Amino acid sequence: MRFTDQLIRPLATLVLAAITVVHLAERPPHLPELTWALTAVVIAAAVACVFVLDRLPQPGQVALVTLFVVASAPLFALAPDTAAVVFVFLATSTAGRQLGSRRISVALAVTGSLLTTVSAWLAEALGVPDVPRWWLCLTAGLPVFFGLIRRERAAAAEYAAALEERGRIAREIHDVVGHSLSGIAVQLDMADALHAAGKSDEANEAVRRARALAVSGLKETRRAVHALREDPKPLPETLARLAESHGASFHVNGVGSVRVEIAQAVIRAAQEALTNAHKHAPGAGVELLLEYEPLVVRLTVSDSGSAGDGQPGGGMGLVGMRERAALLGGKLFAGREGPGWTVRMELPR
Repeated sequence: MRFTDQLIRPLATLVLAAITVVHLAERPPHLPELTWALTAVVIAAAVACVFVLDRLPQPGQVALVTLFVVASAPLFALAPDTAAVVFVFLATSTAGRQLGSRRISVALAVTGSLLTTVSAWLAEALGVPDVPRWWLCLTAGLPVFFGLIRRERAAAAEYAAALEERGRIAREIHDVVGHSLSGIAVQLDMADALHAAGKSDEANEAVRRARALAVSGLKETRRAVHALREDPKPLPETLARLAESHGASFHVNGVGSVRVEIAQAVIRAAQEALTNAHKHAPGAGVELLLEYEPLVVRLTVSDSGSAGDGQPGGGMGLVGMRERAALLGGKLFAGREGPGWTVRMELPR
């Protein structure tokens, strides 16, 4: 739809204007002065509706489309054997598609049909040959309904996109904030139980772990908010920068694109896997591999040394990565492969 608005509509309007001028030059109308004057006004209004209508305030939009409809209606009758007859249909379609008020759009369509019919009767009285029949003139307003349908479809698509974006933000909050708060609650419950049992040192250690989770969760939340505000970058570019910041190598097999939520899940998995690798295998070499296949995209993060027990650390953790992968219809593997630890996330494209 955006491609149609940005390229096809302007091109079609300009081509229609050129064909109309050629037709009128080859087939001189019965009332040349009036026909050429109306043609100039109609072409100017049509071009303005394509290039400047969206920039005008609502009263200006209504005035411009009204001019387009009123000027193109008599042209339908004055030049019936030329491409000029198309302009009135284009005008009423524009009213339905572009104007915010459905009532005004329908009113302009009715006005266009009536003016076209009256113009046909007057043109026939003035001796204009081949004037269209009255019932054909009444169809001039019908395209308004196609314009209204197209506008409703565009609004529905925007609403669906907004819902998808809200869902993505909700998943970010769930993965980052929810997981961190759950971990903090567990540690504080443990501290309370240990304190009641008289184990003050263990209770204090649980409180310190809760604080560490809070700090880590705050960092993750800030990073998530920053990512939501940024325009999304290509996934390979983002992963390459992430690998470079952690001193890891990065490779890509294949090319392709993925949805925003898939890309975000892959990035989160890479962040968590890199953090765990540096925490549990300090000094080990780490490698990221992104693979595009026809049906799936796969991220593999592997290190060359001991990766500890692989239990979820602060932030999202392995549990959070598994939850995110399952939510998107994918799967996650985390375990030893050779001397080191490997995290592999596979998601549908």
